[in-house]
Amino acid sequence: MKKIYWPIFIFCVLNIVACNNDASQNSNASNTSTDAKLTGQSGVQDNQSAKNVVQVAMGSKDHTTLVAAVKAADLVDALSNAGPFTVFAPTNAAFDKLPAGTVDNLLKPEKKNDLIDILQYHVSVGVFKTDALQDGQTIGQVNGGNITITKKDGKIMVNGTATIIASIPASNGIIHVIDAVLLPPKK
Repeated sequence: MKKIYWPIFIFCVLNIVACNNDASQNSNASNTSTDAKLTGQSGVQDNQSAKNVVQVAMGSKDHTTLVAAVKAADLVDALSNAGPFTVFAPTNAAFDKLPAGTVDNLLKPEKKNDLIDILQYHVSVGVFKTDALQDGQTIGQVNGGNITITKKDGKIMVNGTATIIASIPASNGIIHVIDAVLLPPKK
């Protein structure tokens, strides 16, 4: 009779250990899931894939003003999503061309809606590569406005004021680095 109890005892112990491991793993998985929900799309850690438009901008010393504005407008998660997006990204020097105090004023909490409008005027849904841009082409922007592309002397310009000086592919679209800030027309 003793021989029958040992196999049953070992079977029960192994099942208890296995159940505890599954519960522990499920608990860890739910904690990870909760953490991701709290931080949004921008909180997803992925060091293997190509960088998205926000990550590319964050890695550029020439776009610190743009990144600060995107953070102040709470647009990091939106621009970290799948897209695809075309971002016309003004350099720090482009922001420096604005009248003194403009950027500081836009970064104030009470000006958040104006900042969002300006930033969304720099974003299109879809990927518009430079070789596909046509002279006179109109592109709808996320804020509801339109930009116009012109080609002049081998340069591609946006709204006749900003020149595309570089283009950088990203996992969720493309970034066109521009040398001027695009200001949406008055509504």
